[in-house]
Amino acid sequence: MKNIARSLALAAAALAFGGAQAYDGTKCRAAGDCWEPKPGFPAKVAGSKYDPKHDPAEIGKNEQAVKAMEARNAKRLANARKTGTFKYEVE
Repeated sequence: MKNIARSLALAAAALAFGGAQAYDGTKCRAAGDCWEPKPGFPAKVAGSKYDPKHDPAEIGKNEQAVKAMEARNAKRLANARKTGTFKYEVE
């Protein structure tokens, strides 16, 4: 028990006086701007073999779904204001 207490006291003292200094291996251009590519990967992804090349039609599907959802919610809200009760299924 004494060894555990002594170890905890030493660890607390080391953190309090020495601080936790760590080097993560990055070269920062400015404070908080520490991104760098991993070895073997390009600095810019666009145009490289790692570029995901998203299809604009696939991206547009999400936008259409969100617009349809907002339209349904507007109908539900209008119906709730008109009738005074909320109904999920509104035509």
